[in-house]
Amino acid sequence: INLLTKIQMGNLAFLYGAILAGVDYVIMGAGIPREIPGALDALARHEPAQLRLDLEEAAPGQAELLRLDPAALWAGGSPGPVTRPRFLPIIASNLLATMLVKKATGRIDGFVIEAPTAGGHNAPPRDREVSAETGEPLYGPRDVVDLEAIRKLGLPFWVAGSEGKADRLRRALETGAAGIQVGTLFAFCDESGITEPLRRSIIASALDRTVRVRTDARASPTGFPFKRVTWAGDPAAGVQRKRVCDLGYLRDAYGRGEGQGVGYRCASEPEEQFLAKGGKPEELPGRECLCNSLLATVGLGQLREECGVEPPLLTSGDEAANLADFLGGRTHYAAADVVAWLLGGAEAPTGPGAPQPQ
Repeated sequence: INLLTKIQMGNLAFLYGAILAGVDYVIMGAGIPREIPGALDALARHEPAQLRLDLEEAAPGQAELLRLDPAALWAGGSPGPVTRPRFLPIIASNLLATMLVKKATGRIDGFVIEAPTAGGHNAPPRDREVSAETGEPLYGPRDVVDLEAIRKLGLPFWVAGSEGKADRLRRALETGAAGIQVGTLFAFCDESGITEPLRRSIIASALDRTVRVRTDARASPTGFPFKRVTWAGDPAAGVQRKRVCDLGYLRDAYGRGEGQGVGYRCASEPEEQFLAKGGKPEELPGRECLCNSLLATVGLGQLREECGVEPPLLTSGDEAANLADFLGGRTHYAAADVVAWLLGGAEAPTGPGAPQPQ
């Protein structure tokens, strides 16, 4: 299961549900998941777990904790022994990897090293520069992770971001990686959760080589850069979205003042609401409701008075623009085709850092 650290309110419940379902790995990015390993340890023992709530403008001494006590969910006792999943933080810097190894609240089982060409949320560039022409973040040498330094930490790692080719798998193994993380190729396969019309539309444009991927520095209310796909058949093209925050997964918690408790705001909500809650005006331009548009991508769009069913927003890695190289003229494909493509000519990983069958 792949979770966002940023979605704090539900993460303890998501983690406990994943443990009960027998998930082998928990992967987390979009933040610094320092407290997650300890929470996994506790929940795997059916013991109470807690996470500190990130709180903007906290009053002096104000600290808020999110708690989950599994005992409260079982009237007749716990469901018995379960296995604690392995935990892999998604990182984009050597500094963060080292910090998590030293300061995480429990066991780190490895890392996913994600380059800025990967889909979804990306780490911001260390120099915080943005192109004046395109508005996209500018990444440079300081944003390249030193894989040799990661290897010396002694934990297995997987590399991600434009790695979906057999030669990239071989190269990753040669650097000491346990393997690669691939999302884009699987996103458009027959088994994907993306709706079939969207998948078909993307593949048709990919065969014409008209798919484009850009890194939007402003769309996500998290403040992280976010990958978005544009193509000829995009059903959201030309649609004017109204500002809304009616799901609230990416909202921020803030202190209302001494003794006033906690409030919630999102830079994608209506401007007057955000400002009335103390939000900064500079946070508003370009923000979009990712919660609603991403749910629409998997067929769960809400019905809107102004535009009918909520239009989707498709995210993918940069390699979506090169999908035709993989397709070879096909108009659809299965996950098994992706695996065969990735393993073509590549030897299976071996050694202590290699993933073991579950």
